[in-house]
Amino acid sequence: MKKAWLTLSALAICLAAGNAMAKEYKELRFGVDPSYAPFESKAADGSLVGFDIDLGNAICAELKVKCKWVESDFDGMIPGLKANKFDGVISSMTVTEARQKVIDFSSELFSGPTSLVFKKGAGFSTPESLKGKTVGYEQGTIQEAYAKAVLDKAGVTTKAYANQDQVYADLTSGRLDASVQDMLQAELGFLKSPAGAGYEVSKPIDDPLLPAKTAVGISKGNKDLKALLDKGIKALHDDGKYAEIQKKHFGDLNLYSGK
Repeated sequence: MKKAWLTLSALAICLAAGNAMAKEYKELRFGVDPSYAPFESKAADGSLVGFDIDLGNAICAELKVKCKWVESDFDGMIPGLKANKFDGVISSMTVTEARQKVIDFSSELFSGPTSLVFKKGAGFSTPESLKGKTVGYEQGTIQEAYAKAVLDKAGVTTKAYANQDQVYADLTSGRLDASVQDMLQAELGFLKSPAGAGYEVSKPIDDPLLPAKTAVGISKGNKDLKALLDKGIKALHDDGKYAEIQKKHFGDLNLYSGK
């Protein structure tokens, strides 16, 4: 009888220890680079706005936790996760094989292609058409990998920038012939701004280095947070909140592939 009691006690201790290891989140800290409208940017009053921002705040609301946004240049996102500066990255981060080797991801947030931006009539469409030209990109992005692996080899001069605002600043000043970035960001962000007048977007670039699926980036092996975020994302779809946020930013355009 005494032996059985000891066994039960040991089991209770193990279960308690297991529960203690599962972190309870009362606050979620999300890393964001606010230079990528309409996904993430700053309003005139300095507040963060955009599709990703609304999705992140809605996920927190579904999970009944506090949302905290931590600003960072995009190439600092993965180092920031490793340094515990934030719990997750909600900043148009595409799921790639290279990133999956060092971090994990939630289920899909949205999907979108990559394209070029250039002055109307320039007609750039392929790496060959850009030979001898200068193309800018935001460092740390999938577009950087594409620029180095494809454009550089095609005789294109490529240039890295800390954030997307700097890319567009050099594009409009004439220091760049084109830029490469998310297609929707270019169409619904830059082209709709006063600076974007006189520019156009190419057709989507079809390349294995440019996948479309975007998700929340989290530290490697953080299964508890992945399960929590996936629960929040599913709730957004189940109660129609995702569709409401998407319509607010993109009208009838559907960014969710369901993969």
